[in-house]
Amino acid sequence: MIKSALIGLLCLGAGSLGWAQMPPQNLGGQVAGLREDVRIMVQRIGSMALRIEQLERDNTALLAATNGMDRTYATVVQLNEAVAELNQAINSGDGTTRSQLTQAVGKLARETNDALDSVVKGMVVRAAISTPKFDDNFPKDGLSYTVQKGDTLSSIASRFNSTVKNIQNANRITDPTRIQVGRTLFIPGGQ
Repeated sequence: MIKSALIGLLCLGAGSLGWAQMPPQNLGGQVAGLREDVRIMVQRIGSMALRIEQLERDNTALLAATNGMDRTYATVVQLNEAVAELNQAINSGDGTTRSQLTQAVGKLARETNDALDSVVKGMVVRAAISTPKFDDNFPKDGLSYTVQKGDTLSSIASRFNSTVKNIQNANRITDPTRIQVGRTLFIPGGQ
């Protein structure tokens, strides 16, 4: 159909250009040239038709891939508004956090003061530690022992068949619950 239309156009063009008045020997060469031109044009038109079909398929695929994307873009104004709202939320959140932190610190300070007051009251009520009276009423024979980690006067006395009172008197220990690791003690009657 396209080929016949092109041939018709060429014939009309040939008539208007005066080809009909040309001598017959030149006319055959010109018709052969025109046929070759038409053949090349038909090829090019076919190639263009294939290319158009491919472009239409690509366009359809792109439209399908971007379906709904026209509703998903944001304008610069919308982005600026969203950033402003976010900044406002952060600032109000900071104020709330500061308020909560201030309240928590105040509560902790009150609880600490209450605890310190109760400790001070307990110290006032607690009787002062009296210094024990030492005597020399303990065996004079015995052995030396260096206090190790985890030792108590009662465990040392038990281990060496002595008494807490004799060890305390011999070494002038004021608080039997506090003996220092590394201190050398005389164990009266120790075996």
